[in-house]
Amino acid sequence: MINPKLLFEILHNNEITFFTGIPDSLLKDFCAYVTDNVSNENHIINSNEGAAIGLAAGYYFSTGKPALVYMQNSGLGNSINPLLSLADVEVYSVPMLLVIGWRGEPSKKDEPQHTKQGRVMLKMLEAVEIPYEIINADTKNLSELIAKAVIYMKEKSSPYALVISEGTFEEYKLKSNIESSYPLKREDAIKIILDNLNDNSVIVSTTGKTSREVFEYREINKQGHDKDFLTVGSMGHSSQIALGIALMNRNRQVYVLDGDGAVIMHMGTLAILGTEAYDNFKHIIINNGAHDSVGGQPTAAFKIDFTAIAKACGFTNALIAQTSEQIVEELRKLRQSKGPTLLEIRVNKGARSNLGRPTTTPKENKESFMEFLSE
Repeated sequence: MINPKLLFEILHNNEITFFTGIPDSLLKDFCAYVTDNVSNENHIINSNEGAAIGLAAGYYFSTGKPALVYMQNSGLGNSINPLLSLADVEVYSVPMLLVIGWRGEPSKKDEPQHTKQGRVMLKMLEAVEIPYEIINADTKNLSELIAKAVIYMKEKSSPYALVISEGTFEEYKLKSNIESSYPLKREDAIKIILDNLNDNSVIVSTTGKTSREVFEYREINKQGHDKDFLTVGSMGHSSQIALGIALMNRNRQVYVLDGDGAVIMHMGTLAILGTEAYDNFKHIIINNGAHDSVGGQPTAAFKIDFTAIAKACGFTNALIAQTSEQIVEELRKLRQSKGPTLLEIRVNKGARSNLGRPTTTPKENKESFMEFLSE
């Protein structure tokens, strides 16, 4: 396995000292080391992968040096447009080192939303003409591979990718951990939410541990899953899925259970929700200030005001809660209010180590959900 410190030092020796991107579970040890050892002005956890490409370009224009952009391969789609229309050698010709976690790598078991992405990822890189090297736990010539990438970027003035297999890095625990003192964790809030909604309500839950916790609580209560759409991928798009459902189901209250990182990733959708959603649309953001499902790296969510942003975007009301009693009371207001309405619930990060995954497939979830909507 590769020590994250070793990779970091090799990069520094090759004058790669600026880092940006979106955290990934396969890269969490390396990302944690970067967070602990790079100043804020040289490391920015971005809103989405495309934005990170833009930031890397701005850094290169100012310094003449390539930046490192890290991401999960599911975020490669977010970066395709700026990679082709900004960084490409036929446009502005911007060198940058892409470090991509290979979820869904063929021959390795993974979740359904990663399987297809993992199978086609190398073909995607080839299609956009970005050369790559695959790095895994058995890689011995890391210095030579990084040197090769740097030479290519200097000679071609073009992006180069390092594709990182599962289990590549030795464990590294984040030391500069931002602690919060809210009384609840996300799973506690989810239980309160589900206990306080009407039986006819529709739930659309965001990707990651939120949907896993929704599924497990329904299992514990033997309630079934037909009222819940569990968004296993498509980070940042759950609210638009919920909007489409709310528009076509005016007789139902539609609640999206969102995450702070997911909202920030595509925050522009708040403007569409505020101006287009009907009074049955209710947006709940469970804010733990972290990319909790992929290593706990911080987001900007504790530094901004979601309620003020929502009101500025046209939401009829925006509420906030953090205690059990406050959540129950604000949910009462949310049920009774005419939307689009937003409720931000602030919680601590962290999840159970034995948290399971949905035992139904995405297609089974879709089919039972559509049947419920048709009733």
